[in-house]
Amino acid sequence: MNEAGRERNSLTVEKAGKEEKERNPLAVEKTGKLIARFAVPAIISMLVSSLYNIVDQIFIGQGVGMLGNAATNIAFPISIICTATALLLGIGSASNYNLESGAGNQEKACRIVGTGLAMLAICGTLIAGAVLVFLGPLLQIFGVTPEVLPYAQDYTGITAWGIPFLILTTGGNHLIRADRSPAYSMACMLTGAILNTILDPMFIFGFQLGIKGAAWATVIGQAVSGILVILYFTRFRKLELTREMLRPRGIYLKAIASLGIASCINQIAMAAVQITMNNTLRFYGAESMYGTDIPLACVGVISKVNMVFMAICIGTSQGCQPIWGFNYGAGSYARVRETYYKAFKIALTIGILFFLCFQFFPRQLVGIFGTGSEEYFHFAERYFRIFMFMTFMNGIQPMSSGFFTSIGKAKLGIVVSLTRQVMFLLPLILIFPIFMGIDGVMYAGPIADGAAALAALCLAVKEMREMKRLEEQACAV
Repeated sequence: MNEAGRERNSLTVEKAGKEEKERNPLAVEKTGKLIARFAVPAIISMLVSSLYNIVDQIFIGQGVGMLGNAATNIAFPISIICTATALLLGIGSASNYNLESGAGNQEKACRIVGTGLAMLAICGTLIAGAVLVFLGPLLQIFGVTPEVLPYAQDYTGITAWGIPFLILTTGGNHLIRADRSPAYSMACMLTGAILNTILDPMFIFGFQLGIKGAAWATVIGQAVSGILVILYFTRFRKLELTREMLRPRGIYLKAIASLGIASCINQIAMAAVQITMNNTLRFYGAESMYGTDIPLACVGVISKVNMVFMAICIGTSQGCQPIWGFNYGAGSYARVRETYYKAFKIALTIGILFFLCFQFFPRQLVGIFGTGSEEYFHFAERYFRIFMFMTFMNGIQPMSSGFFTSIGKAKLGIVVSLTRQVMFLLPLILIFPIFMGIDGVMYAGPIADGAAALAALCLAVKEMREMKRLEEQACAV
């Protein structure tokens, strides 16, 4: 192509990018309406994703008992690791896609999506293989007890086959929302969860498969959701995606990792905390009136209940990310600030509602997941009321971490994501039990939660002031 032809092609691409910015609703529609449009499907998708674990926990608790609940808690770090991988690639790809689209670089944005999709499939396969090969040692690391071991082996060994679909679904749905199809994203998650809910009682009680039935129900639901994600990118996508774009490229992978690493580290930190907590509960539980298995079972149940709250907060953040990313890339800082303030109010309101539920109805919440001894319910009630005491502030930290990631401030996103799990909670659950026994685990929670929320707020306020300064400079010019 000669020089004149290259110039015409460049102008055409630039014009197309400008037109995309002008007609994109992310740039012009009211932020409240956009939050509802993107956040509601994202929240439902996150809730549905949580239902895989919650429904399993309920039916396992009713059909298998306390040891079955403890087994799902032991297996939970693997789910967290899968989610971490999916968020690294999914959020990283979606955030870059939004920023590049907002700047008018449509072809580059599409190539980033292609690399992200390919890596989701590759990583899912590799993690599934690793879990199947090293299942026994992993369960020991995760804090399994001899009584729980056979249940954990059955459950984890089967659910490992669904890992590729789990990672593709979780990461792919971020890209589907970035492609302005939040309703389809919601449908992907909802279909698999409904199927899982139907199959759970059928397999556990009808076919008398016990914990194995719950595992197979989960795998089938995840497979259906994963197939729907594949179908979207082959049939229904809005973005331009060719087969050649699906070949992973190092330059795009680096960009993806830079913006997805904050969410990934947050999940990895959760896994580290979960593993440490399981081993701490096993050690100090043996020295208490509760024994080793009651604390493991209770914390497993309560973590699943808390997933509902966190799903709403994280879903709100994920729904806002296309708005934050596109408008930050386009220089519309006022819309970025306005969206953050509204998301903050939503997270705070939801936090207060769940705080009241956790404080006043802990026994009823635990009772949904099966029966147990009086010691079992006593520990669960105390854990709910003490460990979850700062729930009303707990949505601020994950929401702010997503905000920094979506505007390209990866380092700040990482710092915020590390505050609760690594900087505060992990040291506290190691130190406090030395002096307070198993109660030390409970009191570590609210202190870590409050400190993380305050740190996130301070960094967010500083960023808002910086954006306002940039806005004033632009107006002065």
